[in-house]
Amino acid sequence: MAIDTSTSTTPAREPLDNPRLSTRDKLVLFVLCAAQFTVALDFSVLNVALPVLGDDLGMSRSALQWAVTAFALPSGGFLLLFGRIGDLYGRRRLFLTGLALFGAASLLATFAWDPASFLAGRALQGLGAAAIVPTGMSLLTTTFPEGPARDRALGISGTLLSLGFTVGMVAGGVLTDALGWRSTMGLLSVFALIVLPLAPGLLPESRTPELPRLDIPGAITVTGGLLSLIYALSTAADHGFGRADVIVTLVVGALLLTAFALVESRTAQPLVSLPMLRRRTVAWGNLGGLVTFSMMSTVVFVLTLYLQEVLRLSAFETGLVFGFQGVLSAVAGTYAPKVIGRFGARRTLVGSLAGQGALIAGLLGLNSHVWSVWLATAAVSLASMCHLGAIISYGLTVTSGVPDEEQGLATGLVTSTQQVGITVGIPLLGVLATTSTDLLSGVHTVIALDAVIVLVAAVLVALGLRTRRASGSGAVEAEAVGAR
Repeated sequence: MAIDTSTSTTPAREPLDNPRLSTRDKLVLFVLCAAQFTVALDFSVLNVALPVLGDDLGMSRSALQWAVTAFALPSGGFLLLFGRIGDLYGRRRLFLTGLALFGAASLLATFAWDPASFLAGRALQGLGAAAIVPTGMSLLTTTFPEGPARDRALGISGTLLSLGFTVGMVAGGVLTDALGWRSTMGLLSVFALIVLPLAPGLLPESRTPELPRLDIPGAITVTGGLLSLIYALSTAADHGFGRADVIVTLVVGALLLTAFALVESRTAQPLVSLPMLRRRTVAWGNLGGLVTFSMMSTVVFVLTLYLQEVLRLSAFETGLVFGFQGVLSAVAGTYAPKVIGRFGARRTLVGSLAGQGALIAGLLGLNSHVWSVWLATAAVSLASMCHLGAIISYGLTVTSGVPDEEQGLATGLVTSTQQVGITVGIPLLGVLATTSTDLLSGVHTVIALDAVIVLVAAVLVALGLRTRRASGSGAVEAEAVGAR
């Protein structure tokens, strides 16, 4: 997805070495971040409410997984396609369309009268989210030029994205206890209604100057592949990997994504440029982003089970644990751009992944005694601070040094990594806890695997992004993500 800023109505910016934002910049950032926060909130706000929702709408326990899957399928499956459509026909236009659809769908889910109407609302929410996320990120990178201003904007955006998932866990429990499950969906519609009237007058329109042909074969194969993969992983989270539909959709997803790679290598105007994926910063940066998102969402999921089913905490008490985590995440988001400015995005990404993995490993000390709540609170909160550092630094790693005409593609990959990471982590590892006869043992297994994956990723990213010397000339390859 290519970005051309010549068609944008963005006003002149301050010098790149001045990270201060104008009033208009702050309002633009508020609109974009509020929309992203609302989408992240939707990933988790309903989790605690599912049993109550099932009783109210008459949904069986096996059918409850569709409350999550109906949102995850379109939100992850249509990301790349909608990002490209935004490039071609206007990012602001698609962003506003997605936001309006998201708000209307949230109202439908709020007032749902049966399972079918509720699941329809969830699916439409996911479709709206698939339009909001890539266009919102592209609008952010076109509005804020590369340098301290973009670093700060991405820092705030990354903080709110992580906070949205965490706050959803807290708000879901509180709202369900106080007002019922419908209030969780109503909260999302309120956020959408606040942001939507502000966006048209603040956001600049931008699109590619030319109108290349939409890569239809690529769009079909990547969307079908992602839909199949997300369905398989979401279903496996509740029923395991042995079911026939899980196996079939995994195979179909793998075949379609393989076909997508072949299509992209042969088309003149690909949906995803394979040479872009061969950039070290793009490939290894996205690996770091995928791991930090998927593994942190998994930890939050299994800790929710542990706190409520092993330690017997209430939904409100569980919310307090994650509320403290959210506060420290906000602190980390404030200081992360300064750390990146001093040490560079590459070193910050590697260090943040290593810290996240080490602190997650500390959760192996959890047991059935009530004092373990203090260990859980401290370890997950500090791990979340490292997680925020990884989120912000991986976004900068992927987009820094990329030419303007390729920024849309780079940001599209960043947002795809975010959404896929949040979606796949819980099904891949969470199933080990939910299907274990001894929940505490299952939680320990998930935590151990989670920590190992993050630490291995830290090593791989460090090796993949190390500075290399050009042969013969002795010139050192410029590190696009070095300290500014």
